[in-house]
Amino acid sequence: MNNPENSRLPLPPFDNESAIQKVRIAEDAWNTRNPELVSLAYTSDSIWRNRSEFLSGREAIAQFLTRKWLKELDYRLIKELWAFQDNRIAVRFAYEWHDDSGNWFRSYGNENWEFDEHGFMRWRIASINDLPIDQSDRKYHWILGRRPDDHPGLSDLNL
Repeated sequence: MNNPENSRLPLPPFDNESAIQKVRIAEDAWNTRNPELVSLAYTSDSIWRNRSEFLSGREAIAQFLTRKWLKELDYRLIKELWAFQDNRIAVRFAYEWHDDSGNWFRSYGNENWEFDEHGFMRWRIASINDLPIDQSDRKYHWILGRRPDDHPGLSDLNL
């Protein structure tokens, strides 16, 4: 169970600044490609829909992310706030990765998030499409890990 001693700032209700901050915190965590670390941002009974897969709970989330990052190599992600209200945030995102044969992809999507009162995500719905790209069409070239603050965002890259 989540409690105030284990809050994940910023807390809802969100304003523009705190929603942007929450999105960047999520992006930074996902760019670690650490399933256990990422799973801690979700409630213990969090519900997900990711593409056509339905998950419930941190353990299932961590297992899913482990599988994901074994397939999606050199994963780099950018998220951008789309909208927010009260305890909900909508984001759009794009990430680049390659498979074990060296084929590159850019995956585009939207997520709807709902948070509990302690700032943990209790609901995540993601719709994602994969576009094969040539390695020369890649736009994300930072060293694996956190996207540098001076790296363009999705709108800046016309994505």
